[in-house]
Amino acid sequence: MTENKPLAGRTALVTGASRGIGAATAIALAEAGAHVILVARKVKALEAVEDQIHAAGGTSTIAPIDLTEPDAVTRLASAIAGRWDALDIMVISAAYLPELTPLSQIDPKQFNQAIMTNVVATQALLAAFDPLLRRAEAGRIIGLTSSVGASPRSFWGAYGSTKAAFDNLLQTYAAEVEKLSPLRVAIVDPGATRTEMRARAYPGEKPDTVKPPEAVATRLIDLLKQDFTTGHRERVD
Repeated sequence: MTENKPLAGRTALVTGASRGIGAATAIALAEAGAHVILVARKVKALEAVEDQIHAAGGTSTIAPIDLTEPDAVTRLASAIAGRWDALDIMVISAAYLPELTPLSQIDPKQFNQAIMTNVVATQALLAAFDPLLRRAEAGRIIGLTSSVGASPRSFWGAYGSTKAAFDNLLQTYAAEVEKLSPLRVAIVDPGATRTEMRARAYPGEKPDTVKPPEAVATRLIDLLKQDFTTGHRERVD
């Protein structure tokens, strides 16, 4: 480990790594010295992120999968376990935002997609990577949440309810491993950030009035360098 490469020698996995906060975090992790496994559905988008990482002298591996497909996470964990003995960092950034609508008008198909992406895939990731994370000297998990999970808001019921469940899963896992492993779990609310998801939610908002994804990524790297208490929660303003 060096001052310029504080995460040198560590292996990190980032879901939702093809764009937005996930992509910015993956690039920042590589800049900090970690080897980053990039997980998302779109191959070309992942390759573009990987090109940025390699151009800057970092290293990465792309893993194009749909986390909601049956056994996809299990297959991913098996493939990674065949190459690495441990996983030091997992950043859960992938999320699906259904159309904002009154609760009585939620589209069942979109709601199911949100449940599968934001909840079911999260449980699958925690379960499948538990052995690899426990083998790390000081494993770290960061889950990116939303304020609507803790504070319900009109028209955000479909997304907010899945983020409430997301938070609960991470907090439960944090409590279960707290006394059994040096593994630490943190939940981070990125706050208002310039992403494609936010543009969909707030179509009239000027992008330059909110912070870029890189600002969140910088905070996540700083957090990963700390020995935070498991179950830590914060908002990036």
